[in-house]
Formats: sequence, C-alpha cells, structure tokens
Amino acid sequence: MNRVAPRDLPRMSAPRATAIWLALVLLGVLVFVASLSLGSVPVPPARVFAALLPTHDASADLAVEIVRSLRLPRALAGFSCGALLALGGALLQVLLRNPLAEPYVLGVSGGAASFALVAMIAGCAWWLVDASAFAGAFVSILLVLGLARRELWRELWRGGPQDTSPRLLLTGAVVATGWGAVITLLLTVAPESRLRGMLFWLTGDLNGGGIPWTALAALAVTVLAIVPAAPQLNVLLRGDAAAQALGVAVVPLRLRIYLIASLAAAAAVTTGGTIGFVGLVVPHMVRLAFGNDQRMLLPAAALGGGVAVMAADLVARTVIAPAQLPVGVITALAGVPMFLWMLLHRRSR
Repeated sequence: MNRVAPRDLPRMSAPRATAIWLALVLLGVLVFVASLSLGSVPVPPARVFAALLPTHDASADLAVEIVRSLRLPRALAGFSCGALLALGGALLQVLLRNPLAEPYVLGVSGGAASFALVAMIAGCAWWLVDASAFAGAFVSILLVLGLARRELWRELWRGGPQDTSPRLLLTGAVVATGWGAVITLLLTVAPESRLRGMLFWLTGDLNGGGIPWTALAALAVTVLAIVPAAPQLNVLLRGDAAAQALGVAVVPLRLRIYLIASLAAAAAVTTGGTIGFVGLVVPHMVRLAFGNDQRMLLPAAALGGGVAVMAADLVARTVIAPAQLPVGVITALAGVPMFLWMLLHRRSR
C-alpha cells in the first residue's frame, strides 16, 4: 500500500495555488448562498443578504425568518461538520502515513456515536451528550492503537520509530464493526418514541434547530491548534526517526494529533451524526490539487469538507422536497464513485 509522502505530488506554483484557492472560496460562497436560497420555499438572493444583516427586522418577513431560523443554522452545521471530518481525516492520514485512514474507517466516529446514543437514551443534557461523544471517540482511538500492537505505547513513549499502519487500519475496521454492533443493540433497546429520530441522526441529520456553537467552537480550536504545527507534520510524514532527528518532538506531536482528531470527530458526530466518506475523499481531492504540503492541505481540506457537506445537505433537502434524505446517504453515494475514480487515476499515472 502506498504511503502518503511529501514527494508523492509535485509542488505547484504560487499563481496556480492562488487560482485554486480563489475557486474554492468562490465555490464555498455559491454553495452557502444556494443553501440559504433553495428549498421548499425559494428565497431570492436579495432576501438572503437582508437576512444576514442583524439590523433587518424579520418579524414581518417570513422569508427572512426561514433563512435565519432554519437554513442558516443548518448551513453552518453542515460546514462545521464537513470541515471537522476532513481535518480529522487529513490528520489521521498524516499520523499513520496511510491514505485510507479517517475517523469513520478507524472506528472513531462509531465510538463517538455509541457513547452519544447512550447519553441520549439516558436523557442527558446536550453538554453531556457532547462530552460522551468526545469520550467515545477518544476511547476508540486508544482501543485501536492498543489492540494494534502491544508494544506501541512503549515505543511511542520511547520515541522510537514504528510502522503499524496496516495493523492499525485492520484493527480499526474490526473496532468499527464492533461499534456498529453496539449501535444496533442500543437502537434495539431504545424507546420507541426516540427511535426514528436516533436513526435519522445516525445517518446524517443537520436539522439541529439552532446555531451549532459546539461544532463551530470545536472547528476554531482544531484549526488554531493544528495549523501552526503544519511544518512539523510535513517532517513527520517522513517517519518518526527522521522527524526526531530533525528536532521534532514526536511523542507530544502524536498525542496532540490523537486528541485533536478525537475532538473533531466527536464534535462532528454530535452535531450531524455519522457522515461517512468526507474524511476519506476530501483530503485526497485536496491533495490532488495542492500537493501534500500540510500548510496548504489542512486549511484547504477544512474548507473543502465544509463545502462538500453543505452541498450534500442542499441535495438531501431539495431532491425530493418537501421530504428530506439523510446527509450521510448523499455523501456515501457521491463519495464511493469519487474515491474509486481517484484510485484508478492514481494507478494510471
């Protein structure tokens, strides 16, 4: 299996990078405006921009009230969830130096969903649901790493080199299957009145009814915590031994990535349920465009993931309007052929 390495893709020129950034930002703006405009009740773009102005009185304007109360929170939830999932996937791919690593495949999302469902069944407050999801994601990471290799933690604390990527991925797939069984058990014993909502949430539900402050705060913390460490992540891609020889504190950096990836997955799962393929496909697409420089890839993955989930949510609530589809169904239907195309494209090069 090919590893993600700094020399996998050629470096691009500054004008090309600027053009790609502008195109990505423009696409994000267009998808954001479309998310606020389109739906069962179309809202003209002029009304959309009026709704975004805090001075505009929405009491007598139904269209503005729809944008502010329903579509704006949903668009922000989609953006934050997608950005968190893409960042988590990019970080885990750097950590394991493996292109198949992402929160869903490694069982991180399953652990977060399992713990969150337990809190939901128990009728806990929203902050306990968030805390439970974070605990489940972090427990899943520790479980995967602990089962993958008995000597992993000893080598990690010694700072010695290790190559556990294949075993980590296989163990993560097994742990993810186990979390899936736990989720099925929880759904079986859940109260009938809550079952439909829990099922829809698990397959991707962004209809939270309010501004997703938890996910937005987690996204801000994630970006501020990891983007400054991008140069160190570039060195880490060359291996632990090479990074340590170049002065990188490997153990604190790895633990930092573990914690941040756990936070990102937990916040995304708590806000929008288990939305798959975003953390796997988006970093690959960004890598094809920008190369593997983490200083460019991480912020671009966050922006690309946010735009992708916003677009998926727009399709989910408009394709059979007024009924809605789960967002996770749209991301899976789009993500599978895109990932297969990227695999074929990479092998043909």
